[in-house]
Amino acid sequence: MNRKWTVIGLCLAMAACSRTKPEATPEKEAKEASGLITMAEVAQKNVGLQVAPVKVRQLSEYLQVTGTVQPVDSRVSQVRPLARGRLQDVLVKIGDRVRQGQELARIDNLEAGELTSQLTSARADLQRSKVLLTLQAKQVERNRRLSEIGAAPMKDYEQSSAEYQALEENARALEGITSGLSTRLRRFDGPNTDPNTPVITAITAPFDGIVIKAMASPGGVVESGAELFTVADISLVWVQAEVYEKDLGRIQIGQSAIIHVDTYPDEPFAGKVTYISDVLDPQTRTAKIRCEVPNSKVLLKLDMFATVQLPTTFSRQALAVPVGAIQQLDSKTVVFVRRGATQFETREIQVGKTVNGQVEILSGLRDGEPVATVGAFHLKSIIAGKELGEE
Repeated sequence: MNRKWTVIGLCLAMAACSRTKPEATPEKEAKEASGLITMAEVAQKNVGLQVAPVKVRQLSEYLQVTGTVQPVDSRVSQVRPLARGRLQDVLVKIGDRVRQGQELARIDNLEAGELTSQLTSARADLQRSKVLLTLQAKQVERNRRLSEIGAAPMKDYEQSSAEYQALEENARALEGITSGLSTRLRRFDGPNTDPNTPVITAITAPFDGIVIKAMASPGGVVESGAELFTVADISLVWVQAEVYEKDLGRIQIGQSAIIHVDTYPDEPFAGKVTYISDVLDPQTRTAKIRCEVPNSKVLLKLDMFATVQLPTTFSRQALAVPVGAIQQLDSKTVVFVRRGATQFETREIQVGKTVNGQVEILSGLRDGEPVATVGAFHLKSIIAGKELGEE
């Protein structure tokens, strides 16, 4: 009797198990075997799914570092007065763009006023010396004639000749002094014949550029050589950056560089590496590099932050897809290949280097196959949702 009830219990348990397991229809088995995922066209539009063919691309790896825009040392000039004077007018301020020869300031040139007085005095002395020289020449001639006829001793003639030579030497010396004073005055916009009239000297820009420093104020007395302005020509600039020690072997002097700044995100600037420091910063383990960048439109401003892209030795043609197309599924690297308007195939692939947002495809795809490049994670979520439902 007990054996009979045991057999009946086992039969009922087996029947219950067979009812809880879902039956696999032929259509579902075929769908799962094909690895296809279905997403309606409306859903694709709603999630922003984009599909593009796989292409062979030129993959060039870049080393990316950050830096700042700086002036070129040889294109920065400190404007200084040639003489001591009092500032009368200051005509520019920091940030002003100036042209070569443009007046930056005017000074009452005190040194030029003193030189004018000295020149006036030297000219007067020269004139007196010439008058005396003319008179002495006549005396020499008179003594010569008298000595020839015996009316005067020869020593009178010799003495007058010596005096003439002395006056001649003095006149030549005064001519040199006068010439030197005139030359010095010409440095201050020409000589002034009136010592009582102030000599106004213009301080001018040495070349086209911008005023990056101004330390002049009207009424102040400045000494010769005092820095009044600093003018920088930024039609050519440096972008200075720092490169880690481990990356120094990937760059070299003379190679090209691509400069980007946030102000002009869609406008790259072409540059060239002109300097790599031979000394590392012991704290950061970086070396300074310098890129020379033409800036004829003056779009790059001093001290702007910049991103520098430096091409490395890695460059080759390969099949590639955008980074967004790559998904991880069950420890596999996959992409989703379109098989129809609403169907996508899960394809396992092998990848190589990732360069500038493009992933190199080593195997698993053929040139021209349509792959989901944007929104691929939505397709992955469909798979994940099915698995959760089954569990």
